This record gives sequence, C-alpha cells and structure tokens, in this order.
Amino acid sequence: MEKQKIIKIVAIAVVIVGAIIYYICTKNNQEKYDDFLIQNLVVSNTYEEENNTVKEEKTKIKVYVTGEVNSPGVIELDEGARIDDAIKTAGGITSNADIRDINLAYEVDDGDKIYIPSKEEEQNQSNENLIGSEKEYLENNSIIISSSNGKVNINKATVTELTGIPGVGQSTAEKIVAYREENGKFSSIEDIQKVSGIGSSKYQNIKDYISVK
Repeated sequence: MEKQKIIKIVAIAVVIVGAIIYYICTKNNQEKYDDFLIQNLVVSNTYEEENNTVKEEKTKIKVYVTGEVNSPGVIELDEGARIDDAIKTAGGITSNADIRDINLAYEVDDGDKIYIPSKEEEQNQSNENLIGSEKEYLENNSIIISSSNGKVNINKATVTELTGIPGVGQSTAEKIVAYREENGKFSSIEDIQKVSGIGSSKYQNIKDYISVK
C-alpha cells in the first residue's frame, strides 16, 4: 500500500510539473507571437507611410490651355496627365468647342500649350488648303505644341499629328510610329533618320519642326 501511494504521488507530481512546463512554454510562444505581430504591424505602417509620402511628392507640371474652354489659362497637373485632364481642370469645353480631332489621351509635358478650336474654325479649316506657318497649322488642327519651341514631339505624336510636319505624309508618319513602337523612344531628333524612307535630305527639311521632348 505504501508503495502504491508513492507511485500516485509521483504520478501527480509529474502531471503538475508537466502542466507548469506546458503553461510556461505556451506563454513564451504567445509572447513571441505577439512580438511578431507588433513588429510586422510597425513594418506595415512604415511602408504605408513611405508610400503616402511618395504619393504626396508626385511631380507637378504646368500647361497652358486656351481656346474653347471655360477657364483658359495656365493650370497645374500631375506629371503624366493627359489632355483630357487638362481640359477638365480648365473648366471643361464650351458649347462651341470641337474636340473630334483631338487625342484626349495624349500625355502632356511641362510647358505645353493646348489649343481647343471652335466649331467654326474646324469648318473653315476643312474648306481651306494648308496655308500659313507650321505652328498655325498645328494650332488650327488641335495638335498640342510646346509653347517654348512650337515643335512636334516625335516620341509622342500620333500619325495624324506627325502629318502636320511639312514634308511628312501619311505613309512616313505611320513608319515613324511603327519604328517607335518597335524600338522605343527616339534619343535625339537625328535618330529619325533610322526610319525607313527618311534620309539625310528629308531630315534636313524637317529637323526644325521636330523635337524629342
């Protein structure tokens, strides 16, 4: 009987010690898990704060919107904005505006000028031959131009816009766009000579009307 009591006491002691050890291990693991959660929460918050800071520091640009808009003038936009964004920021178009030939998805650059023509201008232009300076032609056809140099950006211009360059027809304009899509942006205006059909002679005729930025 005495031996059995000793065995029971030992068994109970083992159970108690095991319970204590289990409690201690569980508590330690819980503390480690809590620390893990706290550390990850701090990292997550830091990442979000850094991202918010980047968003807040997004580069701003200024463009000049004129013509048939409700609030013409110099406006501020986020870098990467489109003509559509510029028009909206300028109060939207008037009831007399004609934007059918305008590429609203065109990405604007700092210092650009955007001219929105009237319905009368578009009608008159369609009935006239191309006369006047290249800059006037671009404005009357609703093509975005740089207010600083009035040149067509060959890295962004559409086929229609490229045909506004004196001496550049539909076929050549299509080749310029195709080359750009296949090889990336032009690094300099001289690179346009890499386009099939544009030799040194043709380049000399158009170089004063083009830019790469």
